[in-house]
Amino acid sequence: MTTPTTERWRTIDVIVAAVIAVAFGVIFWAWGLLWNVATPAFTFLPATQAIMYGVWLIPAVLGGLVIRRPGAALFCEAVAATVSALLGSEWGGITILQGLIQGFGAEAAFAAFRYRSFRLPTALIAGALTGLGAAVFDFFVWNGAYALGSYRIPYALLTIVSATAIAGVGAWTLTRALARTGVLDRFPAGRERTAI
Repeated sequence: MTTPTTERWRTIDVIVAAVIAVAFGVIFWAWGLLWNVATPAFTFLPATQAIMYGVWLIPAVLGGLVIRRPGAALFCEAVAATVSALLGSEWGGITILQGLIQGFGAEAAFAAFRYRSFRLPTALIAGALTGLGAAVFDFFVWNGAYALGSYRIPYALLTIVSATAIAGVGAWTLTRALARTGVLDRFPAGRERTAI
């Protein structure tokens, strides 16, 4: 649904964005543990582990869909990454920079629609751009792990597919599910609970 938005954040926007971010920061930390446990299963073709990546990108898209304010996607992803780093993510402080880059991807998608479109296609684009940001970041920061040219393209494509499916569709579905419970009634997403 096309809904005009204002740039001014309300107190409730900040609180809900922070709750989304902190909750996903804990999930990020746990997902990092699962990523490491699952790594041996992907040794036949390491690039395929990128199918798991989308979970780390959900708060960027979810924040944009729920809060609908400039900066919400970036805020949610960056704060979630910071919480993950503070909890002891094995990737350390670089996780914070990674969260900023990833959040910028989703933010760019919402900005491209002038923060007025929050339909599934917008969520898919936000997920895809977040995945693209994640893949590009990994190429430059973790260059040793992704040094083989034949590894980069499948890794990037699978990261984007994962982000589109898990972060894009997943966040859109989660937003709709939360709206049906009534917890988002103070947000345009909650007032659209009957919209498809």
